Amino acid sequence: MKTIERTIPASPETVWQLWTTADGISRWWAPDGFRTEVDRIDLRPDGELLYTMTAVDPAQVAFLEQNRLPLSTQARKVFTELREPSRIAYRSVIDFVPDHEPYEQLTVVDLEPAGEGTRVVMQVEELHDDVWTERLLAGRANELDNLAQLVSAR
Repeated sequence: MKTIERTIPASPETVWQLWTTADGISRWWAPDGFRTEVDRIDLRPDGELLYTMTAVDPAQVAFLEQNRLPLSTQARKVFTELREPSRIAYRSVIDFVPDHEPYEQLTVVDLEPAGEGTRVVMQVEELHDDVWTERLLAGRANELDNLAQLVSAR
C-alpha cells in the first residue's frame, strides 16, 4: 500500500459529507481538467458509487481526441467499509488499462481530527505496475488538493 496524506481545513464531518454525497463528490472528485457527475451512490458496505468523468479543459479534450480516447468514462467503486465520520474504504474497478484484464484496487481513507481541520490518510493499493501506480497516486493527490481548495474557498 502507498500512502498519501493531507490536512484539510474542515471538520471530519464536513470532509465526510463531501466524500459521501453526490453533491459533495461532484464538486472535487475529478482531476484538473475534468468534471465528475455521480450517477448512483449507495452508501453502505457492498454499495456502489457509479460516476461519469468528462474532460472539459481544451488541452485534456485535445489529448483524448488525439489519442482516440473517449471524452467521458464511467467508473465504479464498491464500498467495503464505512465508519462515519472516520473511515471510508472502497474497491475501484480498474477496467481502463489497454491490453490488461479488469481487476479491483483497494483504497482506505482515514479522517482524523487535526486541530481545526482533518488529517486525511489515504492508503492506496498498488496497481499492476509502477507506471500505472504513479498515475493513480498523482490523480488521487490532485483530488485531495482539489478537496482542500474547495473547503478553503468556503
